[in-house]
Amino acid sequence: MSSSWKLGLGFSLLTAVLWGGLPISLKFVLGEMDGITITWYRFSLSAVIALFWYGRRSIPAARRLLGRPLWPFTLLAVSGLLANYIFYLIGLDHTTAEAAQILIQLAPLMLLVGSVWLFKEPFSGLQWLGVVAFSVGLLLFFHHRLLALANVADSYLFGLLMLLLASVTWVVYGLAQKRLLRDVAANDLLLLIYIAGAICFLPAASPGQVMQLETPGLVMLAFASLNTIVAYSSFGIAMTHWEASRVSAVITIGPLLTLLFVFLSNLIYPGFIQTEPLDWMNWIGAVLVVGGSTVAAVGKRL
Repeated sequence: MSSSWKLGLGFSLLTAVLWGGLPISLKFVLGEMDGITITWYRFSLSAVIALFWYGRRSIPAARRLLGRPLWPFTLLAVSGLLANYIFYLIGLDHTTAEAAQILIQLAPLMLLVGSVWLFKEPFSGLQWLGVVAFSVGLLLFFHHRLLALANVADSYLFGLLMLLLASVTWVVYGLAQKRLLRDVAANDLLLLIYIAGAICFLPAASPGQVMQLETPGLVMLAFASLNTIVAYSSFGIAMTHWEASRVSAVITIGPLLTLLFVFLSNLIYPGFIQTEPLDWMNWIGAVLVVGGSTVAAVGKRL
């Protein structure tokens, strides 16, 4: 582990900023393009960059991933992340950027619980306290919707269901990846996923939709497309220079950054993006979600 904590902190913050801004860019582009086409562009650009960056070095690993005994876990990882991208976009299209970023925090939390169950990892009392704080935070953040549940639009409820499915499928990816990382590097698996996504989504995509975008839409699509490979690369660099617990603690601020970015966007360009009605209970809920996620992730090291 490198002692260069400044690099670790810097790349952790870059990852958090990228993931915090992603829902806003996707929400904006969803007004001009369908979710499958957006996802195809994201995977295709990531595949091209990854192939030129380290593709040749990944050939031996790709063979191992597609051969016995790893192929079932590879299939789960690939299908899990591809489904996660689609479910997340559908959910985002029917809710708000803030709601999507808060609810998707279920994914790393469920991954922790799944790791405890499948891999018998230790889980301390402090971490369970983090889970409780996270759960209370969710209730507080969505208290408007819960109090008026009978009047909540079916579209919004459908969006929440899709975000829940996005969390579940990401956990499938995460658990499968956890097993595969015993034999290959994360970048090797991600390259295979990028290529699979570009191929699988192409038949249903409409690449020509990009011609309809004006400059702001093109900028948002470019940001969303580059976000995956740049964010995951930044995350990997941060992990090589800093303790995993500290990196995890920093990147959990993503939802709060999303709330901040949405506020600033609408302050500069009123009506730029649909917002969640926020009051002091929403903000406390968001802080509890972030704090609970952090404690659950790093509690065993505290």
